[in-house]
Amino acid sequence: MPAQNCLVANDWICWDYVTSRSQELTDATVEHVWITGASVLIGLVVSVPLALLARRGRRWSAPVLTFTTLLYTVPSLAMFSLLLPVFGLSAALVVTGLVLYSLTILVRNALAGLEAVPEEVREAARGMGYGPGRLLWQVELPLALPALLAGVRIATVSTIALTTVGSIVGKGGLGNLIAPAVNSSFKAQVLTASVLCVLLALVADLLLLGLQRLLTPWTRAGARPAAPVKGA
Repeated sequence: MPAQNCLVANDWICWDYVTSRSQELTDATVEHVWITGASVLIGLVVSVPLALLARRGRRWSAPVLTFTTLLYTVPSLAMFSLLLPVFGLSAALVVTGLVLYSLTILVRNALAGLEAVPEEVREAARGMGYGPGRLLWQVELPLALPALLAGVRIATVSTIALTTVGSIVGKGGLGNLIAPAVNSSFKAQVLTASVLCVLLALVADLLLLGLQRLLTPWTRAGARPAAPVKGA
């Protein structure tokens, strides 16, 4: 039976593996998606206030940018080890680590978008009676969207890759299949899980690109806003 021979022969491409382990692959993919989504969303919520703080001047921007950059230099194993006493062997451990890694990209892009808003636009809004909160939500953040969403795209793709490292605590989505398969030289499982990771990254990037184009129609129509910010 050819469908069985590919497992016996330990082939890289084996459809019998996909069909016989479909539920396992589905569960791992779902876990991968929600860990990635939660990490990026929380990172986005944290990064905007940090970017607003950094925008106050060099006194604040230097420590904020230095801190978020240093976070990305910490090896994932060391990061998870440092967080282990607080979160234990849980999904929260992986999500928190991924949130910290995402801040490097998200804070810089949010700051770049906010700083690109022309001062005359802010002055005009203030002259129309806009307070600080209304100015931020209705003027600054919309104009900063191209840079901010470009950062979200990069952070999402990066997080999809980093999520696999969570397999060291059993919360790595598709990484839970890749790591043991590498150790046991189970070729079909390594290839299938790896391809799913790549497909997740491609689909996520395309969906976010579509969202970016939907929310920033001036960038695709060729009509530039007052403060153009080119995304990655």
